[in-house]
Amino acid sequence: MLALMPALVIDSELRAAVGARIKALRKAKEWTMRELALKIDVRHTHLAKYEAGVHAPPLEKLAHLADLFAVTLDYLVAGRQPDDQPITSLHLMERFRALEHAPADDQNTVVNVIDAVIAKNRMASALQPVAPRHAG
Repeated sequence: MLALMPALVIDSELRAAVGARIKALRKAKEWTMRELALKIDVRHTHLAKYEAGVHAPPLEKLAHLADLFAVTLDYLVAGRQPDDQPITSLHLMERFRALEHAPADDQNTVVNVIDAVIAKNRMASALQPVAPRHAG
């Protein structure tokens, strides 16, 4: 991951991808830009530049963001999810345990429904209108 840090400064596509992950994680927490900026001790205008991929957050800010969002630095920078990341929702875990003994056809149906919900949420997120910028 540390090997990617110089590339983060130089590579505009990588900066944009990191910014998009920061924005998506912020929105998932239902935090405003100002709220997150306060949490990581930067101006909201600087956070906007991180999210837009204009600037790369320094390593200490990335580490703070990863802690706030309960993700790894590897995910934040490279988009790689650890395979061993546990499911933290007890509600979901109980359902998955109950389905573990269901017939394969039923399990496949559930997987298809989950995939459809994930696709719907990704599409809705991608189609979110961009808020107009205010002067000042």
